[in-house]
Amino acid sequence: MKEPQYRGVNELRRMFLEFFESKGHLAMKSFSLVPHNDNSLLLINSGMAPLKPYFTGQEIPPRKRVTTCQKCIRTGDIENIGKTARHGTFFEMLGNFSFGDYFKDDAIRWTWEFLTEVVGLDPDRLYPSVYLEDDEAFRIWNEKIGIPAERIFKFGKEDNFWEHGSGPCGPCSEVYYDRGEKYGCGKPGCTVGCDCDRFIEVWNNVFTQFDNDGKGHYTELEHKNIDTGMGLERLAVVVQGVDSLFTVDTNKALLDRVCELAHTEYQKDHETDVSLRIVADHVKSCTFMISDGIMPSNEGRGYVLRRLLRRAARHGRKLGIEGQFMAGLAATVIELSKDGYPELEDNKAMIFKVLEQEEDKFNKTIDQGLSILNDRIADMQAKGENTLAGADAFKLYDTYGFPLDLTREILEEKGYGVDEDGFAAAMKEQKDKARKARKTTNYMGADVTVYQSIDPAITTEFVGYNNLTAESKITVLTTEDEIVEALTDGQRGTVITEQTPFYGTMGGQQGDVGVITGQNGEFKVEDTIHLQGGKVGHVGVMTRGMLQSGNTVTLSVCARNRALTCQNHSATHLLQKALRLVLGEHVKQSGSYVDAGRLRFDFTHFSAMTPEELEKVEELVNQEIRAGLPVETQVMTLDEAKKTGAMALFGEKYGDSVRVVKMGDFSTELCGGTHVANTGSIASFKILSETGIAAGVRRIEALTSEGLMKHYEEVEKELHEAAKTAKTTPAGLSAKIEALLEEIKTLSAENEKLKSKLAKDSLGDVMNQVKEVNGVKVLASQVADVDMNGLRGLGDQLKDKLGEGVVLIASVMDGKVNLMATATDGAQKKGAHAGNLIKAIAGLVGGGGGGRPGMAQAGGKNPAGVEEALKKAVEVVEEQTK
Repeated sequence: MKEPQYRGVNELRRMFLEFFESKGHLAMKSFSLVPHNDNSLLLINSGMAPLKPYFTGQEIPPRKRVTTCQKCIRTGDIENIGKTARHGTFFEMLGNFSFGDYFKDDAIRWTWEFLTEVVGLDPDRLYPSVYLEDDEAFRIWNEKIGIPAERIFKFGKEDNFWEHGSGPCGPCSEVYYDRGEKYGCGKPGCTVGCDCDRFIEVWNNVFTQFDNDGKGHYTELEHKNIDTGMGLERLAVVVQGVDSLFTVDTNKALLDRVCELAHTEYQKDHETDVSLRIVADHVKSCTFMISDGIMPSNEGRGYVLRRLLRRAARHGRKLGIEGQFMAGLAATVIELSKDGYPELEDNKAMIFKVLEQEEDKFNKTIDQGLSILNDRIADMQAKGENTLAGADAFKLYDTYGFPLDLTREILEEKGYGVDEDGFAAAMKEQKDKARKARKTTNYMGADVTVYQSIDPAITTEFVGYNNLTAESKITVLTTEDEIVEALTDGQRGTVITEQTPFYGTMGGQQGDVGVITGQNGEFKVEDTIHLQGGKVGHVGVMTRGMLQSGNTVTLSVCARNRALTCQNHSATHLLQKALRLVLGEHVKQSGSYVDAGRLRFDFTHFSAMTPEELEKVEELVNQEIRAGLPVETQVMTLDEAKKTGAMALFGEKYGDSVRVVKMGDFSTELCGGTHVANTGSIASFKILSETGIAAGVRRIEALTSEGLMKHYEEVEKELHEAAKTAKTTPAGLSAKIEALLEEIKTLSAENEKLKSKLAKDSLGDVMNQVKEVNGVKVLASQVADVDMNGLRGLGDQLKDKLGEGVVLIASVMDGKVNLMATATDGAQKKGAHAGNLIKAIAGLVGGGGGGRPGMAQAGGKNPAGVEEALKKAVEVVEEQTK
């Protein structure tokens, strides 16, 4: 049998796309792993998944012929990944697609041409299969391609017919490659369709030609489609003549790097191989997921990412890899895959940060969690039990961040199970407790107010996008307690009218303020709110006279307040786009607040922004302000808006018609709020702060226009006050502060020297207290009123005097005990350990602590125990150095 010419994964990907480009296909870059407008999937798991709108006719494809290499994640059975060399969570799917263009003839002909002529596979080792009723595909393979009838295999619906409930469906035609007898099962008659590894499927053509009504009735589609899928790694296995997807060139290079870190070899030990495969596969999946903006969380796709991360971290530890390793492996993934996925290189800083932070977070708790789990396993062994209680599994999840599947996997390795029903019950109990702890409210989840008594048929029409005044009739008046017919001078209440130019608080934008004027009175609007049933409430106080229900009134929005609010709101749109440009497409709005004085913007991002990133974002926003971009709004259907690429904003509820706000070519968003007519009127933009408010959520606070000018005036005033206090001018303030800091530094150093001398004097000559145990000198002594810094200094001095040995010093200061221990290298070699020494005696002084072998410290609340602790110290060192 002829062996194929060796081709690397990146080369095969390029060859496939270029081949179908030569056949008139548009080569599209891989879609994100995050499904777009598809709630049926958590993550993209096939090449055709992102193209579903083109197949269903919901969207018009950019061309009738398309080819892609799509990154995919499949996580249906994470616990079993790694146990075999066949399965992985991440893979790449090569595909060529026809949307009502070519059909079986071309699809089959190009399949054969690519495999035999471009890749160079031996035709005698290739075996097609068809759906047993698809005579058309059989004839093409037999008569046009020239495959003998006995080499074309016919399979039934389960194997060679693609359908998913009702809708488009059709027969499949697969191509199998014979890898040779060494991969076979050795059974007589082993051939295509056998479960062994000899005949491997490398290509699958799906001929979408029918419509299934869901009841088993099939009708021919007018426009037939081609959906081809071929696993890139599986093709590479065949072309490279290797055992599995883990040993194709790119995956093997990653696996080799894991082996290097673990100081081990692949395919020497089954258990080691499982861990090696898990680490390599999961880190690769995580690298691609984070690159597409998926952040670790406790739900949805973020939970899938966290599970993969934590499983990889644990198996890295099992392999003996020291320190954090995932970011380093991600760098290898990026280097190996950036040829096909340049976004990996673009997002590598983000990828490294997320991996480092998540690995660090897990490392801080895994030891405690494993210790507790091992204790429980020991208890189960002693009691003859084989199932971990659900409450214990929940504690590991709730306190130490162990996903249930991780606990299950650790237990399975030792032959135990877990009570998953008990885990679910503990989870439910916690949720029920949290629910009961909340304030009791009405069935709508809010306190009953006067507004619930208003006739639900009453509504308010908003007319304030282009007008700041309007005339309308009052439909309802309320005080804070009841519906009334009139409001009089000094009364607080709410006015509801048929129409209003006042914008009600929504989507982060605070409501308008202004006045409502009638023939006999005036009402000051302090806030505007949305009420149930499409009503807008103007909340405030009567400043003069009286307003009555049924009165026709003039509603006037405060133009200055509205203008300043618009400036801040429009700035958030510019800010969101700038953040996406600087930080990446993962940035999404998670909340906002805009009023006349300031803006606040919450967004998804895993780590604190650097000063350089903040500066770049600020400059981008100001650049678009200076450009004076026209701000245009358009009302369209939600589907039309999505096609424009408009971003949805947090907190908005969209109906059939939506407003699209466009700022030049820079920003396009769905938004019901009010905005400036031109970005130039924002004047300027300044970020005041950037902070974290929750896991994976950051907050920016900023100012524009008048708010920014006021801020600068206040800063200038504070600067003058500070200069006055320092007895200098604003220009000389920096130099003055530096001089004062230098003076403080000098005084502090002198102070430390004095404290050290006093501590030494207080200790006196203690060398006569040195004891020798097992050839190790031990000095355990007490000194009065010395803090921990002073003890460390004394320890260094005494260690120098002692030469080689262990020093323990105790001090009582302000009623509290400080303990400090040091051990020289020579003493450590004989078994001395300062950290374990401190742990052993800290309880005697009512405290706790620990540290490294060479130095450790502790605090306590029981001065009476110092003497006993000093005696015990000598005994501990004696035990350590036996």
